[in-house]
Amino acid sequence: MTTKRRIAFFAAFTIILLAALTAAAVTSATGDRRANEDSPMLTTTSAPGTSTATAPHSAKKAVTALPRPDPAPADPYAPTPIVQVGVVEIPKIALVHPVYEGITLTVIDHGPGHWPGSAMPCQVGNTVFPGHRVTHTHPFLNLDLLNPGDQIVFHMTGHDCVYAVTGTQIVRPTDVYVIDPTPTATVTLIACHPKHSAAQRIVVKGKLIADIPRPTS
Repeated sequence: MTTKRRIAFFAAFTIILLAALTAAAVTSATGDRRANEDSPMLTTTSAPGTSTATAPHSAKKAVTALPRPDPAPADPYAPTPIVQVGVVEIPKIALVHPVYEGITLTVIDHGPGHWPGSAMPCQVGNTVFPGHRVTHTHPFLNLDLLNPGDQIVFHMTGHDCVYAVTGTQIVRPTDVYVIDPTPTATVTLIACHPKHSAAQRIVVKGKLIADIPRPTS
């Protein structure tokens, strides 16, 4: 091989290698961006309840012996069984939608997902449900219309759990204190904010006001 051909060969090889690396970087960035844009999840780097984020107006005390949410999944697209656990109804925004167990996007793409480890509806503790705001069935599209006193009802097997909204807040994706355990029965609904953006999270809080038995047959 002549010197000119050798130089041409290495130049072509270098160009091909750089193109491949650039394509891989673009693909990775696109995947990360899709996860960020579509996911209403909070970004947890440790178990919820151990966050260094400080809740407004008060310091969080450690809560023991209460349901504690698991850390967010490392892979937001991990395959997860689709298991319906009930139905959420929010009359103020005309929402009636199945809810599922799990918070990977493979679950939340079907509807709001119960955060594993958090309290189940009607149970003492913080019941946490993230859901999409503008994509898929967009169940939490109009969370911003809820006011204190509006009802959030979970129709579960054998009973209905009725919560009253206590307030709404806008937080950063890293403000995991909003899912910390609570000493009373509460609910936390989470979605992206503002609409069509994942820059922040809208968080609706409520307290349990009724646990109504319902025939299962």
